[in-house]
Amino acid sequence: MMKASGFPYVVPMLLLSVAFFATPFAVLVGFSFAGPGGATLDHYARFFGDAFNFRVLVNTARLGLETVVGTTVLGIPIALLYWHGGRNLRQVLIFLTLIPMLTSNVVRTFAWIVILGRQGPISETLMALGLTGMPTSLLFTELGLLMAMCQIDLPLIILPLIAILSRTPVQLTEAAQVSGAGPWRILVTVLLPLMLPGLLAGWILVFASTSSSFVTQAVIGGARNVYVPQLIYREVGTLFDWPLASAIAVVLLLSTGCLLVALTMISRHRRLVGHA
Repeated sequence: MMKASGFPYVVPMLLLSVAFFATPFAVLVGFSFAGPGGATLDHYARFFGDAFNFRVLVNTARLGLETVVGTTVLGIPIALLYWHGGRNLRQVLIFLTLIPMLTSNVVRTFAWIVILGRQGPISETLMALGLTGMPTSLLFTELGLLMAMCQIDLPLIILPLIAILSRTPVQLTEAAQVSGAGPWRILVTVLLPLMLPGLLAGWILVFASTSSSFVTQAVIGGARNVYVPQLIYREVGTLFDWPLASAIAVVLLLSTGCLLVALTMISRHRRLVGHA
């Protein structure tokens, strides 16, 4: 009865989903099978038959996983600081987390050009510490790209963690201390299981964002570090091979979708839900 009464409110969302997601995706899939004589798998065979394309796909997945690890290492301490902090500290942390998200991704990417460049603060710090005798640039390197992606996607993992911890009483750690647990044991056996649903949600968002971040990959990674979005752009904008570009896009969507489904299934596991 409740579902029948609520259905009209869902209709606009369904229409928008069909118009702006399902239909374009169907067209994309149709292009990926398009051939002179009808439907064909040649474009997928060309993609997987080229070792370079397969290496690009692996590099894209690796960049997404490395960014997930980096944002997790940075995001957990910030979320715990928010959890234990007072009202003013919490407001400052929320402000510093949301401000980058309100700035265009293009602006943030170009800001990293200055930071990673030869005259940037990283190069100046390394020279001041005596770690290098000449200006060093991290532009067009995987390390520089990873640093930029971690900063850009960090809010995507901090916010789910804060949402989880905001519902958890701070006295929980005090109770664990009274029971004799040390800081690391509290983190591993109490806090991480509590934060796991937030971590899974953040991992999904970070991996999807990193894998499809064309601007940052192209500007910071440069021409030597090629990832799937750049490969699609090359096929569409330079070679005008739309069917192959569609096939590559479908492969990227499916590979990302498989990971998202796996993480979603893990997040719904009864044991994990019980911990949360």
